[in-house]
Amino acid sequence: MWVFGYGSLIWKVDFPYERRVIGYIKGYVRRFWQASIDHRGVPGKPGRVVTLIPSNDPEDKVWGVAYELPEDQVDQIKGRLDEREKRYQTNLNVPFYPKQISSNKSSVLVHVYVAPTFGPLFLGETDAVAMAEQIKSARGPSGDNLDYLAKLFEFMRDEVGSDAEEDTHLTMLFRLCFP
Repeated sequence: MWVFGYGSLIWKVDFPYERRVIGYIKGYVRRFWQASIDHRGVPGKPGRVVTLIPSNDPEDKVWGVAYELPEDQVDQIKGRLDEREKRYQTNLNVPFYPKQISSNKSSVLVHVYVAPTFGPLFLGETDAVAMAEQIKSARGPSGDNLDYLAKLFEFMRDEVGSDAEEDTHLTMLFRLCFP
């Protein structure tokens, strides 16, 4: 089993894995449209974290990291991830395309956690400046919301490279928060 991380699962990996592979999934966009009241914000002052939104363009890419789980620990790790990602109630299985193809396979199926687009924690689209202000001022048990944004941007810049510019939403928010 493979799990795809496109937010904090990129840098906060608290489970064993066999392989870590950088790559992307298609047909989605990453957006800071999910409220965080238990990690990067608190009730009454939520932070903003990323979720996936289906794209109108099936070729749109979301870059991240796929982790191959040890076969004998899949159930245990998946149980821990289900608890960690409990606010991300939708689970998808989609093709993942590695940045560097190391075998004759061009893709592998990955398990992805996605927040539902209904309910009180889905914030949706709003003014970019307002989103940036919310990110700059939020803090929760896992730290500053600004740190979450910076780590995601640094991953894209340092590990994805020139394709990082495809994530215009992330880049725009980073530039608003770090002028």
